[in-house]
Amino acid sequence: MSIPIVDPARYDHQLEAKRERIDRQFERFAPPELEVFPSPPSHHRQRCEFRVWHEGEDLFYAMFDVDPDDPKQKRVVRLDDYPVASRRINALMPRLREALLASDVLRRRLFQVEFLTTLSGEALVTLIYHRPLDEAWEEEAKRLQQRLDILIIGRSRKQRLVLERDHVWERLEVDGRSLHYQQVENSFTQPNAEISRAMLAWARDVTRGSQDGDLVELYCGNGNFTVALAENFRRVLATEISRTSVASAQQNLAANGIGNAVVGRMSAEEFSAALKGEKGGRRVTEMALAAYDFSTVLVDPPRAGLDEESCRQLSDYSRIVYISCNPDTLERNLESLSRTHRITRFALFDQFPWTHHCECGVLLERNPA
Repeated sequence: MSIPIVDPARYDHQLEAKRERIDRQFERFAPPELEVFPSPPSHHRQRCEFRVWHEGEDLFYAMFDVDPDDPKQKRVVRLDDYPVASRRINALMPRLREALLASDVLRRRLFQVEFLTTLSGEALVTLIYHRPLDEAWEEEAKRLQQRLDILIIGRSRKQRLVLERDHVWERLEVDGRSLHYQQVENSFTQPNAEISRAMLAWARDVTRGSQDGDLVELYCGNGNFTVALAENFRRVLATEISRTSVASAQQNLAANGIGNAVVGRMSAEEFSAALKGEKGGRRVTEMALAAYDFSTVLVDPPRAGLDEESCRQLSDYSRIVYISCNPDTLERNLESLSRTHRITRFALFDQFPWTHHCECGVLLERNPA
């Protein structure tokens, strides 16, 4: 990877370049005008990870700048601050480093530091080691946790020491509502909180007036969209394969007082088989699929996108909300989906400024018979 160069004065230029790229790439699908949602130019990432580089008695945060022509060639880049990261992370970086330098117990064979923060200022720091962690480490880490007003987790091979709790609580204001999200260490969360708010508001807008139908959501993660969209539908059934994410999604439904949504632990492929009556078992029975009338499907797949069979199954729904973190696989999937559906809303979310990455949102509605 290359280290992003943050230049707020050039932000509009880099965003316009992304808009032009997406317009060109998807022109043949005849989408409506692209809706563009800008990010804060700096301090937009709520989570980051850094290698810890040791040089004699010194240590510092580091990333590797990889030569694109020779990926084996890596240059260590020292980072005393990181303008991409949240202000809370930037404020913690020098204070944590000073504390590590002053403590042989905390610094010895420290390999990596991971930060997870929220807009309200909560911070969870994971310290990852190449050695077993003992009581001396735990006592020292507890003092550091109190001094810096943070949460700390220690990790090493086959060890995970949670000093207080393994999550933070994010609060996002969306459409005048305050949504609360448990975000667990070492599990996926949206890194750019302001863009996450924009994505949730957009998804709510494109699904308004759907209270007479039900939503099925695939790859629901910690219930990020589930929580925001539940009031737009009669009922919601969300599926996710990760145990940690399912547990967190259930916590988030409870924290937001949502009673019309259920999260089931099941892969998208298993769920599709269950809908066709090709899969049974306790989890399928508990879902009571016959009680639903799915008018809309929301899919937020990994970067690899969807396979052809999954696209064919999506085409059975009258309305598809597709959130994509990879325009190239989205383009490939639209080749299939556009046979039965047309794009009626199209959005670009600048989740990762100063990189080539683009996040897109697409609303597809079934073509008239």
